[in-house]
Amino acid sequence: METYNYSDLKILEERNSLYKKLLFQSPDLIFQFSISKEGILTFPFMSKSVITHFDLNQGEKNQDAYTVLKSKVHPDDFPLFLKSVQEAKSKLKDWKHEFRALLPQKGMRWYSGFASLEKDDDGAVHFFGKITDVTNFKLQELKLKLSEERYLFALEASSEGIWDLDVATNKVFYSSQSMKMLEFDANDTIDSINLWDDRVHPLDKNRYLTDIQLHIDNITPYYENAQRVLTKSGDYKWILSRGKIIERDENNNPLRIIGTHTDISAQKEKEQDLIKTLGIIGEQNSRLLNFAHIVSHNLRSHSGNIEMLLNIIAEETDEEFIQESFNHLRTSSKSLSQTIVHLKELVEIQSELIQKKENLNLNNYLGKTLDILAEEIKKNKVVIQNKVSKNETIVFNPAYLESILLNFTSNAIRYSHPDRTPVISYSLSANKYHKVLEIEDNGLGINLEKHGKKLFGMYKTFHKHKDSRGIGLFITKNQIEAMGGKVDVISKVGVGTTFKIYFNE
Repeated sequence: METYNYSDLKILEERNSLYKKLLFQSPDLIFQFSISKEGILTFPFMSKSVITHFDLNQGEKNQDAYTVLKSKVHPDDFPLFLKSVQEAKSKLKDWKHEFRALLPQKGMRWYSGFASLEKDDDGAVHFFGKITDVTNFKLQELKLKLSEERYLFALEASSEGIWDLDVATNKVFYSSQSMKMLEFDANDTIDSINLWDDRVHPLDKNRYLTDIQLHIDNITPYYENAQRVLTKSGDYKWILSRGKIIERDENNNPLRIIGTHTDISAQKEKEQDLIKTLGIIGEQNSRLLNFAHIVSHNLRSHSGNIEMLLNIIAEETDEEFIQESFNHLRTSSKSLSQTIVHLKELVEIQSELIQKKENLNLNNYLGKTLDILAEEIKKNKVVIQNKVSKNETIVFNPAYLESILLNFTSNAIRYSHPDRTPVISYSLSANKYHKVLEIEDNGLGINLEKHGKKLFGMYKTFHKHKDSRGIGLFITKNQIEAMGGKVDVISKVGVGTTFKIYFNE
């Protein structure tokens, strides 16, 4: 049996009393919370600052701990508060918990509690701990969270991506919106700068890197560049990148660059449409000037010739000469009528009234053309190679298709090479935007270096053939372009010619 010296016990009691007095006067919120074996909750000790801070009156100090806690802890937080106490008690581990309290004077406050646990011989568990008022920290945390939520919402609403480059590591933070532009999973990510740089279109990359370097070298106040970037699906998107150095080292070398990504693909498409429209307007103006020149030149020539012949007839007395002049006058009148017909045909081509489109079976129209030219084909022993599938269709104007096939086929026969059997081949291919009809012959060919620019001009001829009038290719080109298509030519003198007709699908 142990024995204790009375004086030692008295000293110990005095020290305990002193410690309690010191703790009681401590500005910290110090407490002892106990749960008996029977589950009764008590506060054996609370520092003066706890009593003052939680506005505890004399009556509350004498109440059981459960009632006091329920009256102070926020109702929404009270169940979790009790659960945290029970878990710490059952596992006899340190208690840590955050909760809100509703106080008469201070209103709602946030607290962080910590306590270490001991279990005595009677089965009671004691919590020795401290409570810290973290209201200001929580308010700042909530403000920051709200600010971040607003920032994220603004980013999503603006459809702009954010990038943040750490120059030392070459690692970049890409926002979810930037990843979404490239059709990757819409998540924030940190990756190498090569994730973006390697996807920049080869034709845009040099300018892209140059613009960045100009800003790094302090030549430009900020970085801005529009580049095509390869997406996950394999298509390119136009992205406008902007950036600015926000941190440099003591040697003025960049440490951090932040910026934005903006998808400007739709804007670029509109720009291309505008350029295309301006091109069409330019072509129309060019055609208009060409048409005006043709009208002015050709009609003036005919009218001047007719006027001259009429003056000769009026002044001449020789009947035979007068009759000869009348024959010339009749020829000039016929030429004038023919020119007017040609000009009227050009006007009709440009008129929207006859630019109707239908889904046409190409083989059927090709068959009609070959039937019309059957005698010419037989007479010249022409070999026809039709490689067009029977069910191939194109969207085009029926009258124009007949005229185009007739013009190109009759030209191929007319300008066949005298030293070999004429061969005319027809084939059809397709790309993303067009169906392409190729009409190939092994005829005389055309010197494109010499005549290429005026090949489709009005009244332009390139071979000394008695039936050449120089109007067929001019009319045909206008018909194709009026339908939104185009025509190209490949030719070599003495080898043959291939016309490629692009039907706008």
